[in-house]
Amino acid sequence: MTRARSKDGTTIAFERAGRGEPLILVDGALCSRSFGPMPKLAPLLAPHFTVISYDRRGRNESGETIPYSVAREVDDLDALVGEAGGSAFVYGVSSGAALALEAAARGVKIRKLALYEPPLGVEKREPPPDHVAALNERIAADRRADAVKYFMRDMVGVPAPFVFAMRFMPMWSKLEAVAHTLPYDAAIVGDPSLLKKRAATVSVPTLVMGGEKSPAVLREAVRAVGDAVPGAKRRLLAGQTHNVAPQAIAPVLVEYFAAA
Repeated sequence: MTRARSKDGTTIAFERAGRGEPLILVDGALCSRSFGPMPKLAPLLAPHFTVISYDRRGRNESGETIPYSVAREVDDLDALVGEAGGSAFVYGVSSGAALALEAAARGVKIRKLALYEPPLGVEKREPPPDHVAALNERIAADRRADAVKYFMRDMVGVPAPFVFAMRFMPMWSKLEAVAHTLPYDAAIVGDPSLLKKRAATVSVPTLVMGGEKSPAVLREAVRAVGDAVPGAKRRLLAGQTHNVAPQAIAPVLVEYFAAA
């Protein structure tokens, strides 16, 4: 494990694996380099790239500086690009995909961008709920379990019985441990100007992906982001949902990033 120093002095824990062109993996909510899809995906990509996995700020071994801002998370990714040699491929999942898109719009030196189901432009209710405030209220009261439940049920749409069952699984303690970072993800995906304005300024090659079996609202998000980013390509993966299988996404990423 190595540490990078972000612009505000926050230390970001990361690790490298493999050889070749650098590829940075950006996790979604509640996940890290030791929990979630990236630990299984990284070994499949390592024969082709130098894979950089990291803990987003506030998670596991990475530091945190208060107050949080999306700009500071972009600086974290920029610091990792610096560690990679000044430019890198970037693959982001869910809210991590939205963060990667924000970084590209802000000029981080990304050579190619791959996004999987960034949940942008999918809120249909008027006015949309203030997810950041709802999560912060729970975190301030040290109701971490309630924050995770709110995220799962009200933001992601996981059925209540499944969320109830998850509380008895070993993974639940890991989710509670990083529950305080959920408002960060809500802030990233809740900014309408990212899709309406800044996405149009992205000039790097971009691939926006989704699962054919994902909810319609997420497939619509893939279409919306693909339309907003100039020249972006779109692809739906057969048989996949929002929890895309590493074995399904790895060959797509290798083909995309390895192409001239």
